[in-house]
Amino acid sequence: MSIPESILDFLLPASCIVCGGILNPNEKSICLDCLSDLPRTFYSSRSHNPMADRFNSLIQRDSDGYEPYSYATALFHYRPESPYSAITKNLKYKRDFPAGRFFSSLLASEIASSPMFRDVDLVIPVPLHWTRYRARGYNQAAVIAKTIASFLGARIDRRILRRSRRTATQTRLGTEEKALNVRGAFRLVRSGHCQSVLSAARHILLVDDVFTTGATLASCRLALRESFPADRRISVATLGFVG
Repeated sequence: MSIPESILDFLLPASCIVCGGILNPNEKSICLDCLSDLPRTFYSSRSHNPMADRFNSLIQRDSDGYEPYSYATALFHYRPESPYSAITKNLKYKRDFPAGRFFSSLLASEIASSPMFRDVDLVIPVPLHWTRYRARGYNQAAVIAKTIASFLGARIDRRILRRSRRTATQTRLGTEEKALNVRGAFRLVRSGHCQSVLSAARHILLVDDVFTTGATLASCRLALRESFPADRRISVATLGFVG
């Protein structure tokens, strides 16, 4: 740590994202007590889990034929009223990139050590509509995806999918409303680059910040299926899982 950084830490000591307590020098973003109580899912070690079952039920609803079972994992169980919800909220709304990268690395470490995800060769973050991206200045899903891709040694590509229309925020919508809200909201970018990348991929990992009903990720998967062969796997990963 440089001298200016040491002075800054002394004047403005870092605090735990969950409890607000002052962090020790060896702690990053979260204190060890809160980290030990993080409600982790450990879904990366379970091919069939509540998140994967929910996502695959959506796939079967939209599919006309065979689909490889999609693996799904998240770092922790998400509840809006829990102080742990700050993990995704601070990344999404407060530009807390250090915390975002730290928790993404915890998820990425689990994914990289899992046989289910070891063959992932392409990571795609769920895109923002250009108006939201311009207002926010970044895509929180891309921050997570970049860390995961680095751990896997996989390619990350943000140019394959685009959000073709701005959708209402999903926060206050019911299950069916969420599905209708994002239906047809994503499009595959028709270009030689995208066709080349997709034709070479064997296992795609879609990445977002929170998995609630799975509607957004299912809509992205449906768009990818326009060019990605049906016998190849599309899986999903998020920081938080509501379930």
